[in-house]
Amino acid sequence: MEKSVISTVLKKLNTDGNQAYLVGGFVRDSLMGRETHDIDITTSALPDRICELFCDLRVILTGSAHGTVTVIIDDVPIEITTFRTETGYSDNRHPDKVRFTGSLSEDLSRRDFTMNAVAMDVDGKIVDPLNGRKDIEAGIIRCVGKAEKRFREDSLRILRALRFASQLGFSIEKNTEEALFSCSQLLKNISAERVCSELSGLICGKNADEVILKYGRILAVVLPCLSSMIGFEQHNRHHCFDVFEHSVHVLGNVRPVLHQRLAALLHDCAKPLCFSVDESGTGHFYGHAPKGADLAMEELKRLRFDNDTIEKAVKLIRIHDSPVECDDRTVKRKLNRLGKDMFLDLVELQRADNLAQSEEYRFRQDNFDRLEKIAGEIIAQDECFSLKKLAVNGNDMLALGFRGSDVGKSLGYLLNCVIDGVTVNERSALLEKAEHDREKIVASEKN
Repeated sequence: MEKSVISTVLKKLNTDGNQAYLVGGFVRDSLMGRETHDIDITTSALPDRICELFCDLRVILTGSAHGTVTVIIDDVPIEITTFRTETGYSDNRHPDKVRFTGSLSEDLSRRDFTMNAVAMDVDGKIVDPLNGRKDIEAGIIRCVGKAEKRFREDSLRILRALRFASQLGFSIEKNTEEALFSCSQLLKNISAERVCSELSGLICGKNADEVILKYGRILAVVLPCLSSMIGFEQHNRHHCFDVFEHSVHVLGNVRPVLHQRLAALLHDCAKPLCFSVDESGTGHFYGHAPKGADLAMEELKRLRFDNDTIEKAVKLIRIHDSPVECDDRTVKRKLNRLGKDMFLDLVELQRADNLAQSEEYRFRQDNFDRLEKIAGEIIAQDECFSLKKLAVNGNDMLALGFRGSDVGKSLGYLLNCVIDGVTVNERSALLEKAEHDREKIVASEKN
């Protein structure tokens, strides 16, 4: 569908006497054999003419002043941008002046990286004046022209370079890498929303651990809590890495799910603030988990991560140090308190945490195997570990004469009885138990 849509757009522009090419991520990913849906077309046609040519379709003037028009065809958005040159970037993000040009080469020369400056016509012919295809084949990220100039024009490109390295597994060319570090403070000029978007893609990339480990000082500009973690030795026999290295290794051992990766990266972010040394010279980090959760929440809110991601990541950081015993009762209680998904996320994070510790403590991996097995069996057998699975409900307790907060207390009490194996999860047995233990339930603290 997309190929036919693209062909239709290119042919329509060409038939009108314009040059038109696919460019950017679509061409790069196509040359790499990767699936892509990011369709960008560059053309010699001016914005007004583009609107006229596609007047029978939905047209969005996304950036017509800068030459960009979005055309919607069969629900597929296609960005069409007029060949242009750019000058002046007073905010280190947007050009102060745009000039339309009839030259494809001039347009390609204004782009960020050579791998994104390759064009393709309707017949699949490649136009590559900057040798971007060669860099794609070699797996190299190289700025177009002078790297420092490119980053001073638009400093978001610094994070884009790191995101591409993480997602594509490419290495960063020497001059480009040097400019990344020298220009890194410019990231302070970028909006939180744009940083959040790039950072999300970066930390969920297949090479995220390698990139973060190598460029941590750059990322610390937008995530300041990383700064104190870098090089902070733990002085504890459980650990063979400093706090930052340990955290990055943990990140590399969890799934590329945003809240899980954020929790992994920031789970020990408060350790430098909580460090103490005992008489033997052993380092301790008392209270680092709750303090780290609070610190992570501040950072993630500042960067405008969505509330669901923040809530999940912060909760995992807060409880990441909580041990879980390998028995049915404990697992059921944890499943009840955390929910299935959060419990499994916690086990995964604790497993990854242990894998990033000294090798002599890796025997704990067996515990995580057992926890996953126990939880899997409980879930597969649909055993009762939450109020929604309990065979009675609030109406049943009201019918027995419980009122107010005693209704909740009675249900919590019965759930604990089922989890502890005191009674079976059957309606008649639970009603009988509630009636028999009424005084005990009413006199108890609320669960």
